[in-house]
Amino acid sequence: MTNSVLGLFKYEDEFLEAAGRMKESGFHEITLMSPIPVHGVEEVLGKKKRIIRYFAYAGAVIGFTCGFALAVFSALSFILPVGGRPIITIPPFLIIAYEFTIFMGVIFTLVGFHLASGLPAWRDRAYTMESNVDRFAVAVACTDQTAAEAERLFRELGADDIKRVEAEI
Repeated sequence: MTNSVLGLFKYEDEFLEAAGRMKESGFHEITLMSPIPVHGVEEVLGKKKRIIRYFAYAGAVIGFTCGFALAVFSALSFILPVGGRPIITIPPFLIIAYEFTIFMGVIFTLVGFHLASGLPAWRDRAYTMESNVDRFAVAVACTDQTAAEAERLFRELGADDIKRVEAEI
């Protein structure tokens, strides 16, 4: 378990400036908490790579393959006389493959969403109730040596309150 230092701010611009300064100062694990949606967070912290689209693509490919394979396997397992036409016909099998594509794409997307968003939360995270009401909070994970530096930076940036929390970020 690491220490986290929380800085509470009253105004949105101070909050964003503090997040940017913390990142510039070398703190990499930064958590931002806000009572309202804040525009500009991605400009300050940088965009994160989204992996959900890869899950959806993988699910679609696996679904198409499994759906087509199921139709082919069923046709070859239970061969019906079809009057000289081929046993494996593409157009009707594409319907089954399409349905499996949608089904597996949705399932994999849900799994990817839960993994990307950190659900379920296996670790405790730094949290303060004020961030749900009227304060903006910046939490940084730090060791005992860097906690004093984080507190000094928060004071310098005009934090209304500074808290030390023992939790994993």
